[in-house]
Amino acid sequence: MTDEHWMNLALDEARNGVGKTAPNPPVGAVIVKSGELLGKGWHRAAGRPHAEREALADAANKDVRGATIYITLEPCSTHGRTPPCTQGLIDAGIARVVYAVVDRNPDHAGRADALLRAAGIDVLSGVCREEAEKLLRPFFKVRDTGLPWVIWKSAMSLDGRITRPPGEGQWLTGEPARADVQKLRATVDAILTSGETVRRDQPALTIRVPELLAGRQQPWRVVVSDFPETLSLDESMERTLIRPRGDLAEILRNLAREQGVLSVMIEAGGVFSAAMFEAGLVDEVVVYYAPLLCGGPSPGLAGAGLKESLRLEETDFQQLGSDVRVRGVVRS
Repeated sequence: MTDEHWMNLALDEARNGVGKTAPNPPVGAVIVKSGELLGKGWHRAAGRPHAEREALADAANKDVRGATIYITLEPCSTHGRTPPCTQGLIDAGIARVVYAVVDRNPDHAGRADALLRAAGIDVLSGVCREEAEKLLRPFFKVRDTGLPWVIWKSAMSLDGRITRPPGEGQWLTGEPARADVQKLRATVDAILTSGETVRRDQPALTIRVPELLAGRQQPWRVVVSDFPETLSLDESMERTLIRPRGDLAEILRNLAREQGVLSVMIEAGGVFSAAMFEAGLVDEVVVYYAPLLCGGPSPGLAGAGLKESLRLEETDFQQLGSDVRVRGVVRS
């Protein structure tokens, strides 16, 4: 088995933590000896043991001395809410540490290598780096810019409309696409919308599948409105924030600073969505296209127009029932 094989298993572990670990990153780890998987683990929440210690605990009844551990992020080397993982690996007798990405936290970056090698442990970094960095994008963006990773989600007809003709009901997409939206909500820390959307549609903007809520709270529901008294919000109020209109970047920055938010999803009408694009704040796009032609005055983006077209990279197309999901990262 190659290093890439085992690191991919660690990446699978890390994916279990997406949407649950803020303000910490989702990290996974597996411990291997003589081709045998001894233990695996993932960071479950801030303040809980890191992935390395979860994997060591999973292998508690096995001899890990001389084993290799695969970790999706450089192990921490300082004492915070939890002890440093580098010392835990040294104490356990791990012989080799393979990790995917160097931590950008200046308190940690590059320190693990020297500490581990001084203890006689072999260290290799950069294995499956690109895939690990994709998982860590929200964490690194907050670290580098103070802004969370922002996803624009929309459902629309083939002619780009987000509402159906009067009398036809509210849903554009079918049940498979709506179920996929629930999964998408479970990967983010906050959902951003406008007061106008709340007044018009009264959306819940919550995760409504119990299994997807396991191990996490509802996403913060953030409503941008100058008229909060007109909002009808009777669900998850303890996780609802009302923010007056103003600098959209500052609203996002405050979410990262005050609530520890790493990722935000926009679920709003065309005007608010366009304002987010025009401000250059959107990192990723997820659009569900329904096989309908609706016409009417409600386009997905209804602002004054972008200065130039935005192209998506890493585009992915998936059929969900009769609908098609298009997902991609906005080219920087």
